[in-house]
Amino acid sequence: MLARVHTFSIDGLEPRPVVVEVDVRPGLPSFTIVGLGDLAVRESRERVRAALGNQGFELPQRRITVNLAPASLPKGGPGFDLAIAVGLLAASGQAPGVDLGAVAVVGELSLGGIVRPGRGALVVAEGARASGLRAIVLPREQLDEAGLVPDVAVRAVGTLREAVGALAQPGRDDRRPTDAPPPAPSGPDLADVRGQALARRGLEVAAAGGHSLLLVGPPGTGKTMLARRLPGLLPPMRASEALEVTRIHSVCGLHDGAGLVAERPFRAPHHGTSAAGLVGGGSVGRPGEITLAHRGVLFLDELPEFRRDALEALRQPLEDARVVLVRQGRTRTFPSRTLLVAAANPCPCGHHGTNRCRCGPQDLDRYRRKLSGPLLDRIDLHVSCPRPSAEEISGAPAAGTAEVRERVQAAREHGADRRRSTGPRRLESDLAGDAAARLERAYLGGSLSARGRARVLRLARTIADLGASAAITGDHLDEALFLRMHVRSDDGAVAA
Repeated sequence: MLARVHTFSIDGLEPRPVVVEVDVRPGLPSFTIVGLGDLAVRESRERVRAALGNQGFELPQRRITVNLAPASLPKGGPGFDLAIAVGLLAASGQAPGVDLGAVAVVGELSLGGIVRPGRGALVVAEGARASGLRAIVLPREQLDEAGLVPDVAVRAVGTLREAVGALAQPGRDDRRPTDAPPPAPSGPDLADVRGQALARRGLEVAAAGGHSLLLVGPPGTGKTMLARRLPGLLPPMRASEALEVTRIHSVCGLHDGAGLVAERPFRAPHHGTSAAGLVGGGSVGRPGEITLAHRGVLFLDELPEFRRDALEALRQPLEDARVVLVRQGRTRTFPSRTLLVAAANPCPCGHHGTNRCRCGPQDLDRYRRKLSGPLLDRIDLHVSCPRPSAEEISGAPAAGTAEVRERVQAAREHGADRRRSTGPRRLESDLAGDAAARLERAYLGGSLSARGRARVLRLARTIADLGASAAITGDHLDEALFLRMHVRSDDGAVAA
């Protein structure tokens, strides 16, 4: 007898429909799984065999063939266990009354028949809706995650026997109402950072305009503290943005299944991370850190210590806000709209310009060569973080996260209103007074590339929005140039 069960395989960030075909016929007892599955799929035979027995079912002593169609699609992971077990029970007549016609089944099985959660429940539910299926059976822990997708009934189960019962209830939907307001932003407060007025201003400009930021200073001056407080300055995510982030984290196994991700992601990979770890790749084409930081912040501490090939791999994703990978003849596209923040010491020892520095010219030159000019040119703000004074450390705290976030939100709303009223146009038309002449002098002086000129103009537009100004004045442009080129060669090896 033949049974067909709908399920899904995750390819990159996309769901791919898979039909589990189970054929049970007379012959020598055997259990074969075909369809280009990986080792985890092939090991499914033993998990299904034990789960059936421990749930009170029988493994038919017949010739059992399981095909995962289409056979040309590579499949991986243990998420096919439940579909294989249900199909086997239906094909052997042990699950009368089950309706497999328009229901997707996904989940891993333990040896005792417990249904374990896997990755990508949200993506699988989206795939079920796109395929015209009316329901999905999945582990109980992922009920809220799958329930984010409308028009698909969700049936949450804890064991194989419960899954068989759920498939016999066509109208069942375990979806729970989600009317709870989003939690208030939590995280470290910017008021904890003492001193560093210029870096705080750079952080505010970066949050208001989505600009990348490089912080350069000796160890212990607050560079990491500043970076970790940047997500709290960004406006709350819209529902569509939160769904994007939840989707990515679900596929990568970073989501706990409890509904939408409410806070913007903050990723801080170690400087030993490979190029594939940063931008994605590997044998199966997994998303990298820049995709995991989508709609949030990617923090690269000790920037010159990262591998050169890993840093160079970031150049195109930072420009295009997406990663395009070609692996084994397949093309995968991952989003990477992230705010890059990097931190670096001025020299290998970190004490450049003091009597504690022991770095020679060759050390500085070697340190400088670790960062390419094209990469630094793609970072909008280059800001120094000097050692704070004793008065700054013991003084009153500056504005906290909530106050700065209000200014950032106001700047973004001002920019949105301005674009709605004027329509799309070149930023040069916003230059007022002698701002255009100042920009031309800076460009003709050779300190800016064509890309750098465009980025300075964008910085000036953001600074003007922070001041609720419709025009870009000379003062706005001067501040943008200062924030763009504040780190000079005499500040150490890392320079704009």
